[in-house]
Formats: sequence, structure tokens, C-alpha cells
Amino acid sequence: MRFPDPETALDEPDGLLAAGGALNVPWLTEAYGRGIFPWFNSDEDYILWWSPARRATLAPGKMKVSRSLKKKIRQANFEVRVDCNFDAVVAACAEPRKGQDSTWITDAMRSAYNQMHTAGLAHSVEIYLHGDLCGGLYGVSLGRAFFGESMFARVADASKIALHALQTQLKRWDFILIDCQIQNPHLASLGVTEINRSNFLGILQRNSMIETRRGRWQFD
Repeated sequence: MRFPDPETALDEPDGLLAAGGALNVPWLTEAYGRGIFPWFNSDEDYILWWSPARRATLAPGKMKVSRSLKKKIRQANFEVRVDCNFDAVVAACAEPRKGQDSTWITDAMRSAYNQMHTAGLAHSVEIYLHGDLCGGLYGVSLGRAFFGESMFARVADASKIALHALQTQLKRWDFILIDCQIQNPHLASLGVTEINRSNFLGILQRNSMIETRRGRWQFD
């Protein structure tokens, strides 16, 4: 095993488990399967690996959808595509957000998740408006768990439409959960709730026995 027991992660900073290692398919596959995710230290050039005490998760089909968002979803203006332009989604997510000078999605991170995509383990949901990519998300799929990494929107609510499309399809495929990592008010407004690390790891242990839906995805 490449990582310590996630239950030994620090209380402060919450969830810090390990530093160093590599960003490649074997490391990332083991990490996600054991409830661990990477994050680059903005001040250093090494990787930090995290497993927080509480995990933000969304049950597929349980997303809270406002009336205004339902109206947008029903409109034919937005087109949902899957795994058509993975790198463009990661690149868009890597753009610094308003008020930020840098991003945690480094070139090394971008390359690593592209490797995961080539291996059939990472996927993108893309939203297009008049043929232009205007929002989306990407993450890793193992068994029947989807580990969300990042999302972006160039048009209002485009990332929410991507999440809605994802959770709707994952419910059809009997997925167990969507991991959203760290809770925040925005995620809570969408129906994301928290579970403790022990429960999360128990779910992943059972999930490890389920075959992964690999390769390029197509939604119904």
C-alpha cells in the first residue's frame, strides 16, 4: 500500500494524511479507492494527500433543483455531452477563480487526470451553449462511486446543469454516491450532506467489490 490508514489523518489541518508520492494512474486509483484525494501545496512543489474527518457526499437522484434551474434544464438551448473534451474541462477548471491569483490544478495535475481519462477511470460532463463549451465538471469513477474533482461555469448555472445530468445518470446506473470532498454553503444548497470518515470508508470498502464502468461514457 502507498498510503497510511486514512483514519490516522491529522485533526489539524483536518484530514492531512501524507506528503509526496506520485501523480499517476496507480497512485490515484489507490488513493480514491481508499477515500484519499490529492491537493498541491501552493507554497511547495510536493503533493499533499487528504482524507477529512467529514466527507461531503451527494446521493444520486437527491440533488436539490430550484424552479429556475428546472426551467433552464427543460430548455433546449443547453446540450449535454460526456467525455467529448475532457482536457478542455480540466483546463477550464484550472483557470483561477475571481479574486484568486493561482490554482491548485497544476500542469502535473492536469496531466495525471488526463492519464486517468485515457485509462477509462476519469470522466467529464460538458455543457454547451450554441456549440460553445460553457460549463462542466470532471472526476474519477471507481465501482459505483464517483469522486468529483472540480467544476466550472462560464454561463450562469452551467455547472449545476452538469451536476444534475451526472447525478440523474448515476442514479440510473445504481451508483452509491458522488463524493464532493469538502462541504460548503453552495454544495449544501444543492443537497450535498456530510458523513463521517468511518462511514465513508465503509461504503468504499463495500464499493471495492463492484466492477468499475470503464471507458468512454455515454448517457441515456
